[in-house]
Amino acid sequence: MTVIGYARVSTTGQTLANQDAALAAAGVAKVYREKISGVKKRPELECALGALKPGDTLLVCKLDRLARSAMDLLNILDRVGKAGATFKSLGEAWADTTTPVGRLITTVLSGVAEFERELINGRTAEGRKRAKAEGIRFGRKPKLTAHQQREALARLEAGEGVMAVARTYNVHHSTISRLAAV
Repeated sequence: MTVIGYARVSTTGQTLANQDAALAAAGVAKVYREKISGVKKRPELECALGALKPGDTLLVCKLDRLARSAMDLLNILDRVGKAGATFKSLGEAWADTTTPVGRLITTVLSGVAEFERELINGRTAEGRKRAKAEGIRFGRKPKLTAHQQREALARLEAGEGVMAVARTYNVHHSTISRLAAV
């Protein structure tokens, strides 16, 4: 059972010294450190999560050094749990999956996050349905205007080849083939 630490600061002007000292005092065997914004890919966090074995503990000084949102935190905690490890924050006593209370709070938070996800999905579906009813089209913009489509179809009906028509509009031949198939 190893305690693995993770320390992060957002900019190169900041220092990891305080986090390193706190993690060392907590008995961390290995600390993964990075100076990177929380919104970017965090390779050292990926390494720390990949290093977790069953029975290990991931330890951070504060939650804001680990996750940028509640959803991000829950996703990270899910990965920690799937590795068979536990999680603990020195700055937030409730964020401790080594205790029954910490596991309860994490479970409640994940339930709230799942509920929020479902609400967002429902609102998004409603918005999409309303937009379609108002005539808004989703997806890529057509390569050809309506006039060009009619023109291309007329040229095909007149016997011109698909490849030749496609070349004149600077589109792939499948674009013209799909027009003809409709």
